[in-house]
Amino acid sequence: MTTLDYLVLFGTILGIATYGVLATRKVGGLDTYLKGDQRIGWGTIGLSVMATQASAITFLSTPGQGFKSGLSFVQNYFGLPLALIIVAGVFLPIYRRLKVYTAYEYLGKRFDGKTRLLGAALFLLQRGLAAGITIYAPAIIVSSVLNWPLGITVLGTGILVVIYTVTGGSEAVSLTQRYQMSVILIGMGVAFAVVLIKLPSDVSAEGALAVAGAMGKLNAVEWKFDINERYTVWSGIFGGLFLSLSYFGTDQSQVQRYLTGRSLRESRMGLMFNAVLKIPMQFFILLLGVLVFVFYQFERQPVFFNEAVWESQKQGAHAETFAGIESRFDAVEDEKSIAIKSFLRARESGSAAAEETAKTQMLTLADASAAIRVEAQEALVAADAQAKASDADYVFITFVLNYLPQGLVGLLVAVIFCAALSSTASELNALGATTMVDFYRHVYKKDADDAHSLKASKWFTGMWGVVAIGFALFANLLENLIEAVNILGSIFYGVVLGVFLVAFFVKWVRGTAVFWGALIAQALVIVLFFQLEISYLWFNFIGCGLTMGFALILQAIRGNQPVSA
Repeated sequence: MTTLDYLVLFGTILGIATYGVLATRKVGGLDTYLKGDQRIGWGTIGLSVMATQASAITFLSTPGQGFKSGLSFVQNYFGLPLALIIVAGVFLPIYRRLKVYTAYEYLGKRFDGKTRLLGAALFLLQRGLAAGITIYAPAIIVSSVLNWPLGITVLGTGILVVIYTVTGGSEAVSLTQRYQMSVILIGMGVAFAVVLIKLPSDVSAEGALAVAGAMGKLNAVEWKFDINERYTVWSGIFGGLFLSLSYFGTDQSQVQRYLTGRSLRESRMGLMFNAVLKIPMQFFILLLGVLVFVFYQFERQPVFFNEAVWESQKQGAHAETFAGIESRFDAVEDEKSIAIKSFLRARESGSAAAEETAKTQMLTLADASAAIRVEAQEALVAADAQAKASDADYVFITFVLNYLPQGLVGLLVAVIFCAALSSTASELNALGATTMVDFYRHVYKKDADDAHSLKASKWFTGMWGVVAIGFALFANLLENLIEAVNILGSIFYGVVLGVFLVAFFVKWVRGTAVFWGALIAQALVIVLFFQLEISYLWFNFIGCGLTMGFALILQAIRGNQPVSA
């Protein structure tokens, strides 16, 4: 990175963070700290909701997902628009009518204290771990770019976001996310344009897509019903629906974002903003990864994209093995590049037979290249048992650092950093609020006034920042980060959603039945996760169904007594 890149990077990051601190340095009270001033319009709500979900993991890992697997990951979001319509129509009006700080307060009003604490505890568990992952993701980038130790980079990232989140609360999060999301959208648009420009002059955009399609990267929809297939239309619609319902409807990091709206209408429009734009945005980012894949068919690509790890092994005890793998990989890549251009010429000639022959040769060499990449990953793990075999998270940043012009490198690194800060800020804000409202003030300090509760909220937010930073130090044990977050959510979200759906729609079920039903269901989901080799998205559906089923059975056993909402 050049001096200009550093100026763009640090100017963007520190400028937005400083704005967040200064604009909200005089928080009016607990209500403002937890909900903002509730004068926020639908546009800011929409960007804030989007920024909360679209963490650095989205912009770091999703292009890598597109590079490796093509567009199929977009099916993960097929259930999201319907989920947001349900949240806007059912969940949101109830939260606003009851004037709750957290979603779990509603469970206390509808059921009892222990069910409220269970819902809050499940949120704290999974979101606390996820916050660590969202801090770790940009730390990979900064440590690679600046050659800093990863641990120090994690600390720096975490401390920065903790400062402005603790200072300004929910309003600081929403205000900074508006600008962070703007930088993100501009930066990704620039990256998309650059990768098209960087393609060889004799390869058109249409030709690039033809290559991607021939290599199976444009298969965005899989209609086959197979629960063992990770991404299909059915897992996306059903599993994705339940994942999105739970995330947007019961996860406090999202609930807190749309409760800041000045009216029910503004909050609903903010959610609909995401219902319309989320799938196109994810498709666009995956397509960016696909185009980076095509770009690397004509440019030398690393045999392993975490080049620092690869180079260290090339200089170690197994140097000859790693040099040999790299040499064979480069030779196959050269042949494949020639075969791809032959394929494109054959397409232009109009000869179906010539096109099919060239395509077969291209795919044969692509398979050979992929096999060597697998061999490289196995060699890394054999040389170092602690090595991370997957390099998908390094694909996009490698392209950014090596091929973008001066200034734009800093902008794209700032994009990923902004995404990390915005998402982590939402998570820490929600974790602090939930701990204070649902545990501290509900169980320990019931007579706490607003001034005391405000101080407690800031302390708890800072505490969760420390926890997230601590977990981030161990996040390198994970494979692809975007999948890791969704897997983690899928283990817990379905159960939490089941509790809320019982609360909304099954009025005769009481707290004790749903409490024990949720505990049994959560235990079963964890066991099934380790026993069944099915798409993780289905665990959202399974967890929700088990919770509702057990709650109904237990209530029937206890006696079918009516209860008011």
